[in-house]
Amino acid sequence: MLKNILEGRFDEVTEYNRSDLASNIVHIGFGAFHRGHQAVYNDMTNAISSEKWGICEINMFGPADLIENLRKQDHQFSVVETSKSGVTKRLVRTVTESIHTPLDGIESAIQKLVEPQVRIVSMTITEKGYCADPQSRTLDQSNPLIAHDLENPSNPKSAIGLVTEALRIRKNKGLDAFSVMSCDNIPENGALTKGVVVEFARIIDADLGEWIAQNVTFPSSMVDRIVPAMTEEEFDIIEEATGYRDPCGIVCEDFRQWVIEDDFVAGRPDWDKAGATLVRDVLPYEEMKLRMLNGSHSFLAYNGSLAGYDYIYQCMEDEQLKSVTQKLMIDEQGRSLSPSLDVNLEEYAELLIDRFSNPNIKHKTYQIAMDGSQKLPQRALDPFLTLQERGVEAKIQPVIIAGWMHYLMNAQQTSTEIHDPLAMTFQDIMASFSDKASVASGLLGIQSVFGEHGKDNKELIDGVMKAFNDISERGIKKTIENLAQ
Repeated sequence: MLKNILEGRFDEVTEYNRSDLASNIVHIGFGAFHRGHQAVYNDMTNAISSEKWGICEINMFGPADLIENLRKQDHQFSVVETSKSGVTKRLVRTVTESIHTPLDGIESAIQKLVEPQVRIVSMTITEKGYCADPQSRTLDQSNPLIAHDLENPSNPKSAIGLVTEALRIRKNKGLDAFSVMSCDNIPENGALTKGVVVEFARIIDADLGEWIAQNVTFPSSMVDRIVPAMTEEEFDIIEEATGYRDPCGIVCEDFRQWVIEDDFVAGRPDWDKAGATLVRDVLPYEEMKLRMLNGSHSFLAYNGSLAGYDYIYQCMEDEQLKSVTQKLMIDEQGRSLSPSLDVNLEEYAELLIDRFSNPNIKHKTYQIAMDGSQKLPQRALDPFLTLQERGVEAKIQPVIIAGWMHYLMNAQQTSTEIHDPLAMTFQDIMASFSDKASVASGLLGIQSVFGEHGKDNKELIDGVMKAFNDISERGIKKTIENLAQ
């Protein structure tokens, strides 16, 4: 396997000596996005900077195949970056070692995080991995993983428990703290991460919680690159491009962006040399990306799926759906952003539409639709409430929520699995009512998703129910056609 990957036809291969690398970064969540984003930045930085940083990868869930294959390849893998006009084939060499906790045991992960050279722990664990209530952004102590870890802190099952246990041991050994950096699509992800880790730690040991609050930094970051989940079709692309069907490889778009709060207690790589932007305040950039890109993605995931489209680029081939998506970005999501954001939002929207239209990126609507209960608060509800405060009527934002409701009902009717932490709650609501409008009202009343707004905010309720009824009575394509006009 290693011979195959090294003999691949790559355009970009860094030349630094990998024997110089130590595992200064431990990353939790060796998924497709991390492989196509942070790992690429780090590999490029190592090629430019005098100080080299290696990454130890940890997966806490899923099968062991990915990590086992990574080891067979000496922790190197392929990244095929595609644009409308061509591809760039990159070999990523920055990973030093890997751990799969179901295979290797959680103790191996704890001990790795305790090693003195570890200076950053980064995470791509999706919104649900933080085990936080989406509305209050506080630790969800009823979460099964958190409930287990509070009872068994030395044998954690969650990333939050793992990080806390490692910090506890470092504190007791007199070792320096590390920084914890979230790379997930969550507003103020650093503040969220700090909140749940410190709260978890204080429940176990008040002194530990205070030590973490005083000594550990939690820099926020905004990450942007479209990296679809891997399918056989994507593996075909890798094999055609490199001559090797890399089981750890990924296919992604050629665009990438990373905005990072420069707050690292034990230093950081020179990621800015590879194109990252280091700032004091990430929030305006986070909101721009979450609302304009991710919010539009959710709009297309639910409503594009209702219209019969499997991929985002197919949604962009529907001129009316494309037009409404652009209106959503500029007229609503863009107008909900901070006035201090110094970005031409019309140009940004045009860039997003162009990226969404790339036929070489097969981004499934089904993939984006997953975990809607964790995504809707920041992608649909928050911008709606901001516009409401500013006296701006939102006509398309409610369609995100209404489309989500119809998507869930369709999934129930077709026996399609609903990937969401609240899947059982959705099913109970859908089983409790015979008419669609009552189901919609029940879904809108889920407090962990919509807070009290789903019951008390008349403007939100009226907007969502109107959009829901329009889709029910006219169908999604006629609804989109009316919005386009």
